[in-house]
Amino acid sequence: MDSPLTNVLLPVVIAVIMLGLGLGLTIADFRRIARYPRAVTVALVCQLVLLPAAAFGLVKAFDMPAALAVGVMLLAASPGGSMANIFSHLFGGDVALNVTLTAINSVLAVFTLPLVVNLSLAHFMTGEDAIGLRFDKTVQVFLVVLVPVAIGMLVRKRYPGFADRAHERVKILSLVVLIAIIVAAVTMERNNVAGYLADAGIVVTLFGALSLATGYGATRLARADHRQSVACCFEIGMHNTTLAMAIALSPSLLDSTQMAVPSAVYATVMTGMAALTGVLLRRMGRRYEAADADAAVIPKPASAAPAPTPSGDPSAPA
Repeated sequence: MDSPLTNVLLPVVIAVIMLGLGLGLTIADFRRIARYPRAVTVALVCQLVLLPAAAFGLVKAFDMPAALAVGVMLLAASPGGSMANIFSHLFGGDVALNVTLTAINSVLAVFTLPLVVNLSLAHFMTGEDAIGLRFDKTVQVFLVVLVPVAIGMLVRKRYPGFADRAHERVKILSLVVLIAIIVAAVTMERNNVAGYLADAGIVVTLFGALSLATGYGATRLARADHRQSVACCFEIGMHNTTLAMAIALSPSLLDSTQMAVPSAVYATVMTGMAALTGVLLRRMGRRYEAADADAAVIPKPASAAPAPTPSGDPSAPA
C-alpha cells in the first residue's frame, strides 16, 4: 500500500472521517455528562479498560499472529461509531446518551489510540517484525484525529445549517474512498486473505459478542435503566472500524493490510450481531415496561383510621 497516492490520501481520509464526526458534535453533548454520571462512568471504564483487556486475553488465548493481534487491539481502542446511534434509536436506547458517549470517546481516543497501539506493537511485534508508532507518528495520529474534530465542532457552532448539510455528505465521501482503498489492499493480498480471515474470524466474533454483552450487563449492574443500558450496549459494542482500518492501512502510520483485517471482519459480522442483540433487548424492554406498569396499578394499602376516643367522638378530648 506504500505509494504517493495512499501516503497522502489515507491521512486525508482519517481527517475527513473525524471532521464529519466533529460536524455532528456540540458543547451541549459534553454537558449532558451531568445527566448520566453513572452510565457515562461505567461505559468509559468498559471502553478504556475492560475491552482492551478482553481483546488482549482473546488474542493470547488463541495465539494469533502478531500483526492480527495488533489489529484486534487497534479495534478495541477505537471509539464508538455513528452506527451505534442508529441501532440505539432503532431498538429503544437513549440516543442522547449515545451522542454524549461518542463525543467523549472521540476526544479520549486521541490519547488512548496511540497508547494502546504502541503498547501492542511493543508486546507483539518483536525481533525482525518489530515496528512502531514512533513519536512523530504518534503526533500525526493526534493531529489527524483531534484537529479535524475541533474544526468540525467550530464549523457547527458558527454555521449550523451548513454543518447539518455537510455532515452526511462528508461521511459518505470518506466511506466511499476508504472502500476503494480496502478493495485495492485486498486485491494486493488476495493470496493471503483467506488465511487472515480464518485466523481472525473467531476472535473477532467473540470480541464483538463480549463487547455487546459487557456494554449492557455492566450498565445494568450499575443500576442504570434499560434505555441507558441499551445505549451503552451499542456504543461499546460497535466500534469505528472505518477509523481503525484507515490507521492500519495508512503508509505513514501502520502500513499493514494484516492489521486492518480484524476491523474489516468486525464490520462484516457486527451488523448482524447487533441486530440480533437489538431484537433481544427490545423484548427485554417490553418485559421491563410491563413490570413497571403492573407495579403502578397495585393498590396501596389504606391508611388506618384513628382510634376512637372513649366518648366515641374522634375529635373530642380524651
